[in-house]
Amino acid sequence: MGKKVTVVGAGFYGSTTALRLAEYDIFDTVVLTDIVEGKPEGIALDMNQSRPVEGFETKVVGVGGGSYEGTENSDIVVITAGLPRKPGMSRMDLIETNAKIVRSVSEQIAKTSPNAVVIVVSNPLDEMTTLTQLATGFPKNRVFGQAGMLDTARFTNFVAEELGVPVGSVKTLTLGSHGDTMVPVPSQCTVDGKPLTDLLPQEKIDELVERTRNGGAEIVALLKTGSAYYAPSAAAARMAKAVAEDSGVVMPVCAWIDGEHGISGVYLGVEAEIGAEGVKRIVETPLTDDERAALHTAAEAVKAKAADVASL
Repeated sequence: MGKKVTVVGAGFYGSTTALRLAEYDIFDTVVLTDIVEGKPEGIALDMNQSRPVEGFETKVVGVGGGSYEGTENSDIVVITAGLPRKPGMSRMDLIETNAKIVRSVSEQIAKTSPNAVVIVVSNPLDEMTTLTQLATGFPKNRVFGQAGMLDTARFTNFVAEELGVPVGSVKTLTLGSHGDTMVPVPSQCTVDGKPLTDLLPQEKIDELVERTRNGGAEIVALLKTGSAYYAPSAAAARMAKAVAEDSGVVMPVCAWIDGEHGISGVYLGVEAEIGAEGVKRIVETPLTDDERAALHTAAEAVKAKAADVASL
């Protein structure tokens, strides 16, 4: 105990993440901040009143008005700040607006929590993770993004539903970017240890991959206002938990890669071992030639956009 985690942004995503982190009961304090005055304070009050019912001791603190008072020396910071998508928008359409928000948040974090591990969930994900590292000036291992955890959760769920099996029996993997150049890795996908390719025809797998790639947009189109937050917050909270517990668990995340998979100098979705210092090491998952080629294509696409981001 004794650990503090700050969640920046008290929208649906941020507040749900804060609640999940509090319910783990492994932190002393979860701080929820937002530019709106009163909103995070009200949410924190409500969450703290759930503690006797759910039986957790973690205290939730709300800080509104764009203040970072009370967040000082956080061990972990989760950045959810930024606008969600509207129907018909791509994640990339948010780039300019969210870059300004994420840059200012990152500069504040660097001042108030200079030793924090930062988990980025703002979209477009790969580019905002890049920007956060640049704006904080933190070592690259201490800044990483939530992408593959969510994409694999979606892919796993779709496969389980298609085959009518428990989600616990399905293992999937997606790498690459959180968006159009997402790289599913069918060679690593299994159901009860059997290769997915033995259980489903290729065109059905392709269909599920496509649905996974558009998983966020499908939800945005149904909600009409706002975007997904239950599965995304579950993914972000598990990543923060791995850092807090220094667990060394291997997860697909958006991490800085420098030579692994033959790719250098880019934030990209890969498997990595997560612990107290953020990304402990990149795991070089065995890939087929096609999968590796797709990962290289994703790296080039992210590099091109990330170069733009530096100037935003």
